[in-house]
Amino acid sequence: MKFGGTSVRDEVVRGAAVARVEEAVRSGAAVVVVVSAMGRSGDPYATDTLLGLLPPGGTVKPDEMDLLLSVGEIISAVVFAAELRRRHLAAQALTGGQAGILTDDRHGEARILDVRTDRLEGLLDGGVIPVVAGFQGVSADGLVTTLGRGASDTTAAALGAALAARQVDIYTDVSGVMTADPRLVPEAGILAAADYEEVFQLAEAGAKVIHPRAVEIARQAGVPLRVLGVDGEGEGTLIAGRRELNDTWASRSPNESVVGVSARSDVSQITVKTPADRGQSQRRVFAALAEASISVDLINVFPEFSAFIVPDALAERAKETVASMGLEVSVRGDVAKVSIVGTAIHGLPGVMSHVVNALADAGVGILQSSDSHQSISCLVDRSLVARAASALHTAFGLGREGTVER
Repeated sequence: MKFGGTSVRDEVVRGAAVARVEEAVRSGAAVVVVVSAMGRSGDPYATDTLLGLLPPGGTVKPDEMDLLLSVGEIISAVVFAAELRRRHLAAQALTGGQAGILTDDRHGEARILDVRTDRLEGLLDGGVIPVVAGFQGVSADGLVTTLGRGASDTTAAALGAALAARQVDIYTDVSGVMTADPRLVPEAGILAAADYEEVFQLAEAGAKVIHPRAVEIARQAGVPLRVLGVDGEGEGTLIAGRRELNDTWASRSPNESVVGVSARSDVSQITVKTPADRGQSQRRVFAALAEASISVDLINVFPEFSAFIVPDALAERAKETVASMGLEVSVRGDVAKVSIVGTAIHGLPGVMSHVVNALADAGVGILQSSDSHQSISCLVDRSLVARAASALHTAFGLGREGTVER
């Protein structure tokens, strides 16, 4: 059971979270709890607040940065364990390393290499609830590492996979995975169920309800995830494989093929003019970007030019990297990526027609597009992102309130 920062931010909501654990224990479940840092920026122990303690212009080593950032989750674990004991439930707070999470040494974006469950299994066998600090592990040389922002979900999925858990419950401040960001699409509903791949694609495309790496770990291990609100109301969203969802064939019509719409407004479009040299310049461009650790997305390559997007924060570095090669490069920052996601869209005629018609009827022009087996993404003017998301949401039959059955 993983509880996000807003689910543990103060005594009142922590009480609701503890009640969820108590209910699970009474039902006969053996429970492992994972917690995020308490609250959000401005709250005393939130991750962004801890970052704000650093002096301006000060130099912090990557391993020391991880040490600082790990503190918020550790505080949450100790406080949550104390709350459980107050309810007469045996509990033990653990850091990620103490819980057996071993990682590589990429500070700030470490990857889990192994989870050694001996200590957790010993606690569970003794009737003790482990309360694990999320978002962190330990490297082979004993240094604390962090798994990337929002990665307490990843901790929970990894522990669930290693322990062969019946299910991993992700408690958050919304009641499940929504068909769109309600700030953009007020009529968005909650998905009753979705395939691992669909939720992974939604998360990768901008939905922030769950970390994509957590979904991938759960998929590989075959551990179902459920996203639900800490208030305990509703069934939330079950994330599992097609067989578990009784949707083995994913056979749907075009206007029922999509489970959600995602949007990202923190991207910039990079356009590079390339000479007719049989792709040699394009080869150099993408090799140079890779060397500069710049990941590109929404890629379109033509003989005369290439276009792709990068996060806003990397746009200037991408421009300088390409310009240093003597190529003409331009950056457009007023754009947003809007995506539809659904496993059933692959090979289904009429889906792109729905996309184009919906955006055209809404007065939204498509600047660039790309697709995969499970998604179609369009680059649009950033000022029109809400209009685009709403139009697609309606066009694919998601424009209704309440829980959406899929």
